[in-house]
Amino acid sequence: MLKNLKSFLFLFSVVSLASFSAVAQSESETRTPTQRLQLLAQRVDSMERSINSAISAVRADEKERNKGKDKNATNLDSPLVRLNSIKKDLSNLDGDIGSLKAKVDRADKYEDEEITTLEERVAEIQPVVDRALGETASARLVGDSGSGEKKRGRFLGIFGRGGGDEFDELLGGVAPGRDRELFVVATREVRKANYEIGRLLFQTIITTYGDSPYLPMAKLAIADSFFLEGGSSNLIQAAAAYQDWLAFFPTHPLADRVLLKIAESEMRQIGLPDRDSTRARRAEIRLKSLLSQYPNSNLRAEAQARLVEVQDNLALHNLYIGNYYYKLSVEQQRTGLKGAQNRYLEILEKYPNFSFMDEALYKLAVTYLVEEETDQAAGYFQRIVRDHPNSEYVAKAKEQLQIIGASIPEPNPERASVLPAEKQSFFTNFKAELLGIYPLTIDKNGVLMTKKFDRAKFELIDQVIENQGEIFPGQIPQSLTTIISERATP
Repeated sequence: MLKNLKSFLFLFSVVSLASFSAVAQSESETRTPTQRLQLLAQRVDSMERSINSAISAVRADEKERNKGKDKNATNLDSPLVRLNSIKKDLSNLDGDIGSLKAKVDRADKYEDEEITTLEERVAEIQPVVDRALGETASARLVGDSGSGEKKRGRFLGIFGRGGGDEFDELLGGVAPGRDRELFVVATREVRKANYEIGRLLFQTIITTYGDSPYLPMAKLAIADSFFLEGGSSNLIQAAAAYQDWLAFFPTHPLADRVLLKIAESEMRQIGLPDRDSTRARRAEIRLKSLLSQYPNSNLRAEAQARLVEVQDNLALHNLYIGNYYYKLSVEQQRTGLKGAQNRYLEILEKYPNFSFMDEALYKLAVTYLVEEETDQAAGYFQRIVRDHPNSEYVAKAKEQLQIIGASIPEPNPERASVLPAEKQSFFTNFKAELLGIYPLTIDKNGVLMTKKFDRAKFELIDQVIENQGEIFPGQIPQSLTTIISERATP
């Protein structure tokens, strides 16, 4: 079993390093320096907790083995020495991250390469931690003391509790069937909103039971726990954990749902259109990936609807910037005409379903009138009359077409029922501005577990437990839901 554990952790380390490097390379270009450093600090903190819990687990064993030996002798190959060495490296790395973050917060001078170097160091030390946890697993086995009693309390440092804790037996060592017990108890803790404890229990399956059939779903449940807990920090961790899971299981029956959760992790952090659009762009990329990579997914309708909403946010972002340049150039007769045109043209090219397309078309046409490009202007005015017959800009567009001397097209019958975007009320706008909330359709349940556990519901994670760690395609609901069925009443 230990051999299998080492093999898995080696593979886990290689794939994790590759996937983390790829994700970091693509996303570090869009994250702010503070966000990049915050994510690094969270990753290091997670590794430090794992190493500290392992140190607590083996310390009693080291003490028992060294009884009667020279107290001044040091076994450099002992698990405790190795783990303490890694702990020191993590502590130094954490200090370097904290120092650079303080420099960024103070707006002191720094180089972007400094952050990149820290990202590389974190990526390099992750597999070292994973290997150490695997190779010292034997020191966490249930052993016999001189009196034959079970060694207990080795993982108490994780939970900060005293002896006799309910987790002593579970975490005291390896035993047949204990991975299932850990999975069940971890599920229970997450459902009780004890997310940190649940994650540590799921993580124990990964680091101690390398050949467990529950291991894939334990990794996915950890990602779920971050998503369910919510908050900017946890959602960043959720997206990263879901992405790591996909690197291992890209063809799993749940893969499309996991990719949707990555998108929704970003969507939950999307701000108003007049603010940073980084999260919206990431969500758009994830949703497009889902639609292209999983063409037969049952979630296509949901993904498409979310994509329209996210793209509306991005299009509004461009519209607001375009309108700023429009006001400067057209209304105030200053510079900025090309800036307005570029933003409106990007909307037309990238976001054909934009709710306020009529406004973008009209203002784009006006910018071409200012440049005396009447043919270009006429084409956009005609699109308003033809494709947006109910728009408030139709009358103005017809008037301009008459002045230009261009033909006025008949409305497209297929677009006759398309109404202009609904104007938000003052209260809705005020609330959005106050809270920074942009309305989006998001399922806040995880892939395996729901946000609000209902004892009467049978969830995907219950099916995993019933199947001894597996989930089969025929057991996955056709629609976007974590609920499989109502629980049978006894």
